Parts: sequence; structure tokens; C-alpha cells
Amino acid sequence: MNPPSEWRSDSWRERPITQGVTWPDPAHLAAVEAELAGKPPLVFAGEARRLQAHLADAVAGRAFVLQAGDCAESFAEGAADFIRDKLKVILQMAVALTYAGGVPVIKVGRIAGQFAKPRSESFEERDGLRLDAFRGHIVNGEAFTAEERRPNPDRLLQAYHQSVATLNLLRAFTTGGFASLTRVHAWNQEFVTNSPEGKRYELLADDIERAMTFMRSCGIDLADDHALQAVDFYTSHEALILPYEQALTRRDSLTGDFYDCSAHMLWIGDRTRQIDGAHVEFLRGVANPLGLKVGPTTTVEGLRRLVAVLNPNNVPGRLTLISRMGRDRINESLPPLIEALREDGSQVLWTCDPMHGNTYKAAGGQKTRHFDDVIVEVSQFFAVHQSLGTWPGGLHIELTGDNVTECLGGGSGLEESDLTTNYTSICDPRLNATQSLDMAFLVAELLQRTATSGARSL
Repeated sequence: MNPPSEWRSDSWRERPITQGVTWPDPAHLAAVEAELAGKPPLVFAGEARRLQAHLADAVAGRAFVLQAGDCAESFAEGAADFIRDKLKVILQMAVALTYAGGVPVIKVGRIAGQFAKPRSESFEERDGLRLDAFRGHIVNGEAFTAEERRPNPDRLLQAYHQSVATLNLLRAFTTGGFASLTRVHAWNQEFVTNSPEGKRYELLADDIERAMTFMRSCGIDLADDHALQAVDFYTSHEALILPYEQALTRRDSLTGDFYDCSAHMLWIGDRTRQIDGAHVEFLRGVANPLGLKVGPTTTVEGLRRLVAVLNPNNVPGRLTLISRMGRDRINESLPPLIEALREDGSQVLWTCDPMHGNTYKAAGGQKTRHFDDVIVEVSQFFAVHQSLGTWPGGLHIELTGDNVTECLGGGSGLEESDLTTNYTSICDPRLNATQSLDMAFLVAELLQRTATSGARSL
């Protein structure tokens, strides 16, 4: 795509901005933006184009997307162990989904840039003290003090440098043998053995083992074949802090297109999808694959307008629509949107975020989600697509590789009394490793049924 003639990388500044940050020192912010603009890109245009080609396969029903990672990355969790364990869970999930669906799984992390979070309120008040709301470590700190809550542009630089380190580790892990199919399958076998739900998953794990045995008998060296030793892994985050996104936008020398080189894929949240707003204005002009959160307040006409603005050339793989309706609304709200875009011939990819519409506060005040609610929404997402003959193209979830106690239920059997045991999220509750793999095997069963039903595309 070529950038629209009336678009500039800073034209978003002329539009109303939702979830904008009031930086106390504009000159300080401008200096940081200039410094970021001179730094190397985090990702490259060619990588983003490759991801878009993979996503185009998913639009056609030839692939499935797994987009997963932290709700909001923490500056305190940049160590190699945190990154390794998160990647490990995503790879384990992808193997189960790949085998069940019979299609490649495109692995996209909410990582190396997911430092910002939108907030319902701009301020927080405690005991008569009113301070800025916590907006993620890229903006301010979570401690309730005036110093921590003051937006600090230097945090943009810290986010950049932590993203550099994270990407270096991800590239090393995904190409250096850590992602080997044999290794990942052994992890899954261990999970099945130790999981309370293991018997349910044992058949699928056994099927994968038989397939690998067959490959070995055909002379395929599973320990030496490069395609089985390395994986493509892409990064994504919500493009919320636009000064950061603009500063990392570069013009590609090969195509002349602008790419936001802070991540391979960027998405617009449900709170910032105003058709005339700053976030839509900025992202419509960059050539990265884009995501758009689609919540229960989304209307058919509103979605049609957004699709026309964000993907005017109707390019497959350019736009992913991430449904986040909630278990009680999806059956009513999602089908009219899918049907309308199908009638229009829109080449979009539909994926499911079953987390954000199912969040509530526990008796102790912690934000949580119940595993059963999450699974119900995913099941309904698949059922809706099956009823319409369309392809349920992916899953978008918040998870961690740590043994946290933030979401209830699942094979862990967590109850509200367990929430205080290891609740470490700085924002929204995440599935722990066991719950994430529970979900992978359950969704694998749904994907297997969908794959055999013949539903493959819009």
C-alpha cells in the first residue's frame, strides 16, 4: 500500500485523542521523541510484510492465529526467565492447535512493546488524594505516590530498550533450538501427565507422538531439520501512546510505505476506535498488519466505516478484527457483524479475545476472570462461525508462563480465596501456564471439529 496522500506520520496530532496522556513537560517529551526517532527500528518492514502474507492465509482458512502474552508488560519482568517461560507456553499451545487444526499456527506475541493500558478513569482517588491513573510502565508507575504517577517521557526510552533486549532473546530462542518440535512436544507430554485434566488431552498428545514416529520412520531427522527446529514469531501491541509510535515509524526504502517499526502488528483498542480520532488516523497510514478490537457496542455501520478507512484496498491480511464481546453477548452481537462484512466482500480475519468481556471484581477487590466464562466465549465464537460457514481465524489471550493466581478455575481449580497467593499482574488478570495449556487443548478440540466441517473462509 502507498500512504494516503493526505496522511502524515504526525497528522494524528490534528485529531481528537482518546486515552491521551497529559505530559507535564512538553519540551522533555519532544526531546525524547527526537531521540527515539534516531534509534534503529525494533522490527523491519520485510518482517511485517511476511506476517501479513501469513495472515492472508488465515483469511482464506489456511492458517490459524495465536496471539498471546501479557496484559501489560512490566519493567520488572524483563529477565530472560520471564520471556523464556512465556514463549514456552505459547509454543506448547501452538503445537496442539497445529496438529488439531491441520493448518499452520501463526504465533504473535503481546510482547516487546505491550507496556501501555487504557483506563476507564483518568484519575484515581484514595483518602482524598487525587493522582493520575496508572497507564502502564511506559507512562508512569503503579505506586500511589505523586512522583510515581507523574507521566515521565524517559519511560518511553526505557520501553524501547527493554523491547530491544526482549526481541534479542526471542530471536535467539526461536532459532537456536529452544523451539524444536521434539522439545515442545516433550513439554506437552509432561503437561498431560501432570495435569488434572490430562486424560482428556492424552489422545491428542498420543496422536502427535504417532505422527512424529511416522516422520522418523520416513527418514526425517526431527533433530536436524531446520523447519522443525525454528519458528517464525512476531510481536504486537496496542498502539496507544502515539508519540512513541510516531517516533518509531520509518519509510521503507524498498516500497516507499511507512511502517511503525515498534512491532510487526499494531492494534486499536475498543476505547480508541473513533473514526475521526487520532489512533485511527495514525494507523490508517502505516503499512503494518493491523488489529481492531470489536466490542459489544460496535454497530454494523460503524464497523463498515472503520474497515473502509483501515483497509481501503481490501487487502487480505491487512486487518484482523478481534472480537471481545463477553460470553453473554457474543451470540447476539457477533453474527450481524460477520454477515455484513461477508456481504461486502471484506477480506478481514476474525479472531476471538475471550478475556476482556469476562472481567469482574472478586469479593476481595481483585480483578479476575473465570476460566469457564473464557472457554464459553471461545466455544460460542467457533459455533457462530460454524453456523455461518465462516472461518474462526484465531485466538487472542492474556497469559503468563508463571504460576500466578489471577484467573479462577481451569485445571488449577483456583478459587477466590487463592487470588492473594500469587497475584502479580500490574493491570488485568492473566491465565497461568496450566490454564493456558488447558485452553489450548480445549480449543484444539474445537478447531479439529471446525477443520473437518469444511468451514474455511469468508
